Amino acid sequence: MRSIWNGAISFGLVSIPIKLVNATENHSISFRQIHTEDGGRIRYRKVCELEDREVASAEIGKGYEDADGSIIPITDQDLAALPIPTAKTIEIVAFVPADRIDPLQIDAAYYLSANGVPAAKPYTLLREALKRSQKVAIAKYALRGRERLGMLRVVDDVIAMHGLLWPDEIREPEGVAPESHVTVRDAELDLADALMDTLGDVDMSTLHDDYRSAVEELIAAKVEGGTPAEQAPAAEAGGGKVIDLMAALESSVRAARTARGESDEGGRGDEGAESGTKAEVTQLRSHRAKSAPASARKSSPATPKQVGGKKSTSASAKKKEAPAKKSAAKTTATKAGAKSTTASGKSTASKATAGKAAAGKTAASKTAAKKTTQKKTASAKKTTAKRRASA
Repeated sequence: MRSIWNGAISFGLVSIPIKLVNATENHSISFRQIHTEDGGRIRYRKVCELEDREVASAEIGKGYEDADGSIIPITDQDLAALPIPTAKTIEIVAFVPADRIDPLQIDAAYYLSANGVPAAKPYTLLREALKRSQKVAIAKYALRGRERLGMLRVVDDVIAMHGLLWPDEIREPEGVAPESHVTVRDAELDLADALMDTLGDVDMSTLHDDYRSAVEELIAAKVEGGTPAEQAPAAEAGGGKVIDLMAALESSVRAARTARGESDEGGRGDEGAESGTKAEVTQLRSHRAKSAPASARKSSPATPKQVGGKKSTSASAKKKEAPAKKSAAKTTATKAGAKSTTASGKSTASKATAGKAAAGKTAASKTAAKKTTQKKTASAKKTTAKRRASA
């Protein structure tokens, strides 16, 4: 890389000879102005107004236009004679944390290369000091006829310098923020966070200028005399259209998840309905229900809980009134009713037997009590008779 400036870094009493190299390059495609009727080149010629003739670059100098329109010539010797300590020196004035630098101030970027073998030692010292302190150096330097502000930091094993705008060159953002008061809901913030998480990180090296690639393809097609490939239409601007912010955020999250190959968690409940598949339910049937005809299994409701024999009997009576085409169902239902009636009858008989046993026990108790009373009466009569006889 070609150096654009030679000087030194002033680090206290340490001087580090360096060369300044551009760290960035412009890949924009440049166009020339032409005459649309015949394609002739349009050129800007540097003409002297007093002599009305074109002059060469070697004849062109600098001049300052005064308020009254007069021109004051300024030569390179005049600028070189100015008492500026940073004319050929990058003078470090402070070391500060990197977060103290407003990104709005960052301008052009340069690499600082050690100029010669003697510069390697102090260059490495400054580089390692910046690494260990985790700070950046603020410096002043002069370039292209003006004094500038710079920030030195370490990039890999190289000291890089970013040109900084002076603080008074940063405009205040007056009238830029929305004037009306706007309230953002937590739900909207949650969706915005979800969208940020879904988009995730990016490898900066994979980003490229799609517009420049399209222009290069267009130029190549025209050079070969072919027809340029049709480009996808650009997305139309919103034009200030009022949108549903929540719906836009939700759609953005779904689109981002789809692009990353992830399923939409919010729409999982509708996947079955959207695919057209229906869930199948298999009912459990008893052995008796399996042996019954299909029409009976289809038409007969669930068997109700049987309470007594009379209820089952009345259910059987109702089923007997059904049409003849459901005779199989009647027979099955009648058998089921009979079985229920039998079970109820057994239950009733058991209750009756238990009642008789209880009644028998009660009667036996009463008979024993009666016999006891009769014995006592007979004994009393005998005692009375004996008393009368002795008297």
